[in-house]
Amino acid sequence: MSGMRRAPRPSSHGPAAIASSPWIVVGAGVVVMVVLLFVALGAYRGRSPARDGGPPPAAGLPLPQAPASPSELSPTPLAENSALLPGLSPRASGLPPSAPVTSRPPTVGPPVAPTSARPSTRPPQQPPAVSGRYRVVQSFDGGFIGEVLIVNASGVDRGWTVRFEFAGGRLVTTWVEGVPQGTVRQFDGGFTYVSGVDVPAGGSVALRFHLERAATTPRGCTVDGVRCSGF
Repeated sequence: MSGMRRAPRPSSHGPAAIASSPWIVVGAGVVVMVVLLFVALGAYRGRSPARDGGPPPAAGLPLPQAPASPSELSPTPLAENSALLPGLSPRASGLPPSAPVTSRPPTVGPPVAPTSARPSTRPPQQPPAVSGRYRVVQSFDGGFIGEVLIVNASGVDRGWTVRFEFAGGRLVTTWVEGVPQGTVRQFDGGFTYVSGVDVPAGGSVALRFHLERAATTPRGCTVDGVRCSGF
């Protein structure tokens, strides 16, 4: 047993010395704080300065850019052949608020044919105030009795004149029944009769005459210049 050595005991002076000397702990703490302070100052200087008195820009947002130079702000010239929209000047950079983007084509209706004929300005033709209607009342050997019925379509009493033309023969007599007789004037191949009394408004009167060896169809018959009907 005399030949074996004992293992040396661990020295207990290290922890005991630290415990007995607190200034070592304080000094180590001061060194650590100084190192952390330098690290923080370096990190702070590496950031971009914030605006005057404003908060630093939030992370993820784009930073404000410097204004463009005057040459960059000048309008871009338009092409010579570019179409211009209505209401826009050549230097306009966008549409005005009231300018529509698209426009509808105008509605085209059916073509209207031009009218070349002018409307008639003449008033509608009124029926004659006094008219006549011819007929044969009686025919016999050697002659016949004819009649012209005068009709007054106006609203007042009117006088009248009959002109009668016949072929061949001669006028024997003429009369109006039941009224004063008018004036008869004969001429070659006919006669005229001017009324002795007016025909009443809306009424009629019959002028009769006796012709010998004359054709029953007259060559002409008028009342106040208006052609008679009935032949």
